[in-house]
Amino acid sequence: MTGIGVEAGAQAARSRALAVLRIRSRALAVALLPAAVAVVLYAGDSTGHLVGPGWHAARWTVTPLAALVLLAAAGIGLVVARARPAVSPTVAIAEESAPDLYRMVRDLADRLDVPAPSAIALTPDCDSWLEDRTHPAHGPPPQSDRDELTGAHGAHRRTTAAPVLVIGSPFLWWMRVGELRAVLAPVVAGTGPSAHPDIAAARRFVRGLDAAVAVSSTSGRCPLTRGVCAGVGWVARLLLRSCREHAALMERGVAAAAAERAQAVDYGLRIVAQEQVGLAYAGWDRLLTRVALPAWRMGRWPSRLDAGVVAALTELSRRDRLAEGFASRLGERPACDLLEEPGAIDEAASLLAARLFHGGPAETGPDWAPVTWQEYPEEVVDRKWRLDAARLHRVLDAQGVHHTPDPTTPATAGPTLSRVLDYLATPPNTAAAPALAPAPAPADVDVDAEIEADGESEPGSERTHTLAAALTTELAREESTAPEAKAPDTQPPPLPWDDATLPLFPLQPPRTARELLTDHVTAMVCCAAMDTAGATPGLDWLDGPTLLINGERTPDLAPGVLSLIEDGDPVPLRHWLTQAGIRPEKPLRLV
Repeated sequence: MTGIGVEAGAQAARSRALAVLRIRSRALAVALLPAAVAVVLYAGDSTGHLVGPGWHAARWTVTPLAALVLLAAAGIGLVVARARPAVSPTVAIAEESAPDLYRMVRDLADRLDVPAPSAIALTPDCDSWLEDRTHPAHGPPPQSDRDELTGAHGAHRRTTAAPVLVIGSPFLWWMRVGELRAVLAPVVAGTGPSAHPDIAAARRFVRGLDAAVAVSSTSGRCPLTRGVCAGVGWVARLLLRSCREHAALMERGVAAAAAERAQAVDYGLRIVAQEQVGLAYAGWDRLLTRVALPAWRMGRWPSRLDAGVVAALTELSRRDRLAEGFASRLGERPACDLLEEPGAIDEAASLLAARLFHGGPAETGPDWAPVTWQEYPEEVVDRKWRLDAARLHRVLDAQGVHHTPDPTTPATAGPTLSRVLDYLATPPNTAAAPALAPAPAPADVDVDAEIEADGESEPGSERTHTLAAALTTELAREESTAPEAKAPDTQPPPLPWDDATLPLFPLQPPRTARELLTDHVTAMVCCAAMDTAGATPGLDWLDGPTLLINGERTPDLAPGVLSLIEDGDPVPLRHWLTQAGIRPEKPLRLV
């Protein structure tokens, strides 16, 4: 039954591939039609059948049209053939650095009776797939066919190379060896249908059209070139629309055939491994958004993200009953043992993740340095809170806000949490507090729009909205004046993907003004706890930066901060500060 299913899926994929190739043939026939008509007209003139003024005029009309169409078709075909298809950003894994992993994949391909992948690469995502990288732009120039005995060069023939196996890097650290083999079985099985000449040709044609559309959309060209590119893009989009359905059904047939072929390999284990895929995805997403993103914003990138996934999922299994039992697997051999130097590969994948999800530089530097998990609380959490608190007090200083609610009272020697509490809790119409107006903003920040948007959609006083907008303005000014990373003396090799639009996959939309104000007030409270109550910064694998008082997390801080910001009520927060032994009137040490 499995063989019948495999054959049915492969046959469906081949039929759809032939449909795509027929569309290519029709496009070629349309391009050759004017030339064929011109040939017929000239043949009729030479044989004396198509003579006269009318046929003569037709020949003079069709001939330049045929030449123009042929020239345009040749140009479009050249663009489609030479345009570089898109390639997923990955970390290449050489066989020397992972011989056991390559051996496992080859053994799996032998069991499935399919060609082995040509190479293995890692991606900082929870997914795995096969990727065709046979285009000349994706690798070194092809070797010439030369007879070593006679020295003669043979005719160059196109060979269908096996695709590259791309594996999600979190899988290697969280999954066990058997689970990884079971998850990769349907993926590796896809090399069988991919080796069919019709399917390979159809995929090359579709990828070439997609690359031609991308080339035609590139900006910064002269008007004449833009016009030519617009024509090429129109034709490429028309052909893509024509073969879109056939290409999708072809890929669906390839996936069905691969899944049927992989049924006989570790089927029972694959059911269990699929649960680990969902768990790894949840842990990876939580780690990036809650832990890695704050560090990236501080100019630091965690260098062991994949190892952090294990810690995050272990913590999840400790807290969540649904995840109980998953941590017991950790006694088995992890898939990362298949790598010779898992630490170096984890570091490369972590840097790539920072580039893809945040847009960081490709090289490390003073403003973009790696950070270990042991250094994270001091290098990221403590520094982030103190920078945010210092920014909040700079905004208050710029607006002339007094350190005490009564201007006649002597001000303290440094910034205090009481200043923020008293200001946000003071009614805006009292004479003691000056009106807060945001500082002049850069040209690309509309403070009035921020205030109006926040005022319409979120609760809070006018003073809260204005302070939030002022913080947004200050943060935008800091980002606009930040020094750009200097290019290294030795230029790195060109990447096979376009890194001009990084980040390709932003994790979160830009923070709103209200969220910025909440983060800054929370940072101020945490600084007061560290300086007056002996609290310490900490790292929670699921929630990110956290405040530790007597070695324990403080999860009940957020309600008091939100009550202060949204309702202007400082009582819940002051009550929390009193219980924690925090003195808001004491000066703080800020950056």
